[in-house]
Amino acid sequence: MNTLQLFGRRLKELRKLKKLTQEQLAELVDLDPKQICRIENGGCFTTFETLEKIAKIFNVNISDLFYCEHKKPKDTLIKEMNEIFENASDENIELIYKIVMAVVQ
Repeated sequence: MNTLQLFGRRLKELRKLKKLTQEQLAELVDLDPKQICRIENGGCFTTFETLEKIAKIFNVNISDLFYCEHKKPKDTLIKEMNEIFENASDENIELIYKIVMAVVQ
């Protein structure tokens, strides 16, 4: 995944956490909604001025807009979960199962 795609994913993540649509974010930063879509899909980037506006809307530093290290590939997550399961008590396994089922249903 390239840098534009990572930035786009991060922008989409922050936008959804703030419960904003692409149209609402576009209005707040004075862009066309199609431009927000292209940015989120990794098709293009934006100006420093827009980065400042976005950071202000999400109440983060500009550098936080580029923080993507918390996202791990699926295979890494599965490996880490398997390690958790191997070391968990029967009681914790049951609790984890209930949590997972609540999320996926």
